This record gives sequence, C-alpha cells and structure tokens, in this order.
Amino acid sequence: MSEAGFWFARDEYLRRVGRVQAVLKAAGQDALLAFLPETVTWLTGYFTRAYGTFQFAIIPADGEPVVVCRDVEAYYLDQTCVFSGRALWCDSDVPMDVGIAAIRRVVGDAPRLAVELSSWTLTAARYLALCAAMPRARLEDAGTLVSALRLIKSPAEVAYQRRAARAAERGMQAGIDSARPGANERDMAAAICAAMIHAGSDLPGPGVLSSGERAFHLHGSYTDRTLLRGDVVQLETTPNVRQYHARFMRPMKVGTATDADHRVVERLIAIQDAALATVAPGVPAAVPDGIYRDGVLSAGLAATYTNKTFYSVGLMLQPNAAEGLDAAPGCTWAFQLGMTFHTYVLARGFGMSETIHVTDGGYERLTNFPRRLFVT
Repeated sequence: MSEAGFWFARDEYLRRVGRVQAVLKAAGQDALLAFLPETVTWLTGYFTRAYGTFQFAIIPADGEPVVVCRDVEAYYLDQTCVFSGRALWCDSDVPMDVGIAAIRRVVGDAPRLAVELSSWTLTAARYLALCAAMPRARLEDAGTLVSALRLIKSPAEVAYQRRAARAAERGMQAGIDSARPGANERDMAAAICAAMIHAGSDLPGPGVLSSGERAFHLHGSYTDRTLLRGDVVQLETTPNVRQYHARFMRPMKVGTATDADHRVVERLIAIQDAALATVAPGVPAAVPDGIYRDGVLSAGLAATYTNKTFYSVGLMLQPNAAEGLDAAPGCTWAFQLGMTFHTYVLARGFGMSETIHVTDGGYERLTNFPRRLFVT
C-alpha cells in the first residue's frame, strides 16, 4: 500500500468543514451538496484529474463528509481524501441513483439541503432528477457559501502559490529567451511549458500567448504564427502547484523597441506601483481600481478602460480561471488579510501584472520578476 498524499494536514480540512457546518446550522440546513470540483477538493482533499465525471460531496451539518464518485477513482480517493465516507458508482450504474441513495443514508428522505446550483457539473438534467427522486426534500441555493470562505488563504495554501509563482517566473524567462525573429508561437509555448513543468507546475499552461495583431487583444492562444522583428508579444504564464495558481504578465517586443514603447511601459509600471501602494486589509477595492483606471485614461493610453483590475486566485480547476471576486467600477468589497489576487494593467498590447497576497503590512508580491519592457 502506497502512502497517502494529502495536500494539507487533516486538521486543516476539519477546520474548513467546521466552518461550513457552522453556516449550515445557523441556516437550519441539514447538509451541503457540494458539486463544484473546487469545493469537493477544498473540503475533503479528494482530487482526480477526472473531476469532470459525476461526483459530489455530502457535507452534513454534523458528522464527516461523504464523497460520491466513480469506482475507478478509488485509488485517488484513498490517496487524497482525508475522510472515509464514500459511495462509489460503476459504469453499469445510473450515477445519480447512487448519489441519491447516499444522500438518503446521510440525511434521510426529507432534508433541507444547500445545493451548489452554480456548479457546471450539476447539469439541469441531474438537478431535475434530484428533485424528482426526493420530493420531500427542500433544496436551496448554497450561493457563495464555500467560495466566500475560500477567498481567505491559509499559510499552507499560500505556500503552494509561492511555488507556482517560481514556476511562472521560469516560464516567463523561457518565453523571453525563445521569442526571436523567425521562431513561431508554438516554439515559444513548448519552451514555456517545459520550463514550468520542470519547475514544479502541475499544469503546463502556457496561458495567454499571442503576437502581432492578436497581442492587442486579451486571451490569445498560441498558433503557428512566425514572430517578426518589431512584434509585440503578450505572455501571461499560468502554472499551478496542487492546483493552486499564481500568474503574471510582462511586456515584450521582438528584436527592437522604440523610445515610445519604453515610455508606455514605464507609465504602466508607475500606475501599477501607485495602485498597489494602497492595498492593505480594510482598504476598499475601489481605491486601487480607481488609480488604475484614472492612470490609464489620464495618460492617454486608452480611450476607455473596462477591464477588471484585480481578481482572486487560489485553488482553481479548469474551466474556472478565477475565484469570482473582481475589482471593477461599482465594486463594494474591501481587501482582507490572507486574500490573494492577480492584478494587472494592460494598454497598447503591453501587459504588466503580479500575483499578490494581502498581509498585515499591505501586500506581498508572490511573483518576483524584473519589471520592464523586454526586448528579446
């Protein structure tokens, strides 16, 4: 028997479950049905790369969680889940029937249930089957019950993000080294992915990678395009360790850059420095968000600036790429100790970003890479 590979100490999972159970009891609910893959992993430890198959966790208001999943995942359940409760379905079963039987065993036929209705794994058909099979149950939307708790990271979680940040830096250096005239984006992507994997990333990435015209638009992915001298290259490296993310962007020109290019990047760095200088526990997110927007617009770097400027990152499983807390015009939340964010400023194809951790004294930059325009 191989040793279990728990990502965190059992006590940390018990604290997480205890916080959820306190909310359930206060609301008079008997259990949480956790369908979001991040919730299942965060509360129980269970992780498999096949998290897109039918699986969920039952978190009773009292007692330990029960995980429902496919039987071929039993090895990974043993390796990663700190709790023993489980209900396994096989390929000849109707998975939802196995799940409903497990719910009945844990909380009976007429429970009051908080259900993660926003989960992409809880399809409309599965939800309707659940309602039909348990007509006496009271199903209520769990909303942000767990996702709100996940915004505050433990020291052990931030430690994984620091490791991911080191992999992001290795990937960025590989991207800069490979962005030469005549190379193509696929060459760059291969170098970036290899560097991040060797540095400990569990996901190859590379993240956003585009050149030429596409570099002036967000979310480009690599193609067969050949880099030309004078191209802007937009690169954001997005590795993770134990599925905990850190990421950053740096501006890049292939072969040559003008004085005007350098001035734009210098201005972006100054804007970001001014915005981040205000980040601290209790500070409204609207404060640095406004500095970002006013800085870009007043410098004439863009006619409009509608992008969010901060978004929370941590434990994220594809297709999710953020934790749902953003800074944009009209936001009303404030920074709290232990939060982690990707924060960026972007104009004229040049992006400058960091992953930060909110601390007692303000913030810690998890990504530490030279901040300038790179002429490759």
